[in-house]
Amino acid sequence: MLITITIRDLLFPVSFLLLLPCEAVAATLGICYGRVANYLPPTSEVINILKTNGISNVRIFDPDPFTLQSFSGTGINIMIGVPNEVLPSLASGPPASALQWLQTDIFAHIVPSQIRYIAVGNEVLFKDSLYSPYLVPAVVNLYQALKMLNLDGTIKLSSPQAASVLSVSYPPSLGAFDPSLRSVLRPLLSFLHETKSPFMVNVYPYFSYTSSRSNQVTLDYALFRSNDMVQDGQLMYGNLFEASLDAVVHAMEKEGFAEVEVVVSETGWPKGGGEAASVENALAYNENVVRRVVGNVRTPRRPGVGIEIYLFDMFDENRKGGDECERHFGIFGLDGVKAYDLRFNSEN
Repeated sequence: MLITITIRDLLFPVSFLLLLPCEAVAATLGICYGRVANYLPPTSEVINILKTNGISNVRIFDPDPFTLQSFSGTGINIMIGVPNEVLPSLASGPPASALQWLQTDIFAHIVPSQIRYIAVGNEVLFKDSLYSPYLVPAVVNLYQALKMLNLDGTIKLSSPQAASVLSVSYPPSLGAFDPSLRSVLRPLLSFLHETKSPFMVNVYPYFSYTSSRSNQVTLDYALFRSNDMVQDGQLMYGNLFEASLDAVVHAMEKEGFAEVEVVVSETGWPKGGGEAASVENALAYNENVVRRVVGNVRTPRRPGVGIEIYLFDMFDENRKGGDECERHFGIFGLDGVKAYDLRFNSEN
């Protein structure tokens, strides 16, 4: 049975909400470690690749016990994903059930101090809408469980969403959420605001470029190479990535959540398998994303806030469905050698 929960009443009194500030997110670079593939390197080698390249933040899409045990004690910060199919059980039971799940599936395998985020579901509203009624109740139960363990201040909860949750994204100032999703998005945003947690979004200018030319998006604009600036009111945009992020910011502002920060939980460019998918373009895109993090470059709408970004993906995932390009986002080969000369900081 699905339980209806009022987030505001459950978590904090209204008087506290009026005083609650939102913590700024510092510029941080991480990488996604997808494992929908055959013959991936042993996890010990994956960890060595990460350390060799100075990568200390990793997104893992499910709480696989062996993977978590391998990362435990390495000092690498983890974003752990909760699979979409787990949401109904987490939502329908009491917080004590969520606590048991956390202890059994996560904390039994990795020290809590390494966990930066728990990402509850992935693109639920885009590809698994069947689970959407369970999303916020699951998030709330997990939050209450973290409170029982006194971990609610160090481990943040959110839910990565596809950029398609926006019904309007161009120009950025007109950014707005799909009205059909507001019944889930507004309670989620309320939770994020109350707990000072970020809104997570998967941003792929590649797919925006290849799927629609109605906005006259050029390849150079998608790859940070455009010499032309796009004006939106008083703000100027030189690339699709920043414009996409600010469209999300505007959408949150329209819902009354201007202080919720944004974390890019996935972004990348395929090196094969589709239009404009090449090693050269993948390098151009990811290199510019890294430069923005290392240089602490902000978006025009939020010039005072650094961006936390997770690149997708460590390896090609040959078992993924969808278009062929979906299987060619890997930055590293199976031997650990980079597919192209991408530097993750100024030293490597």
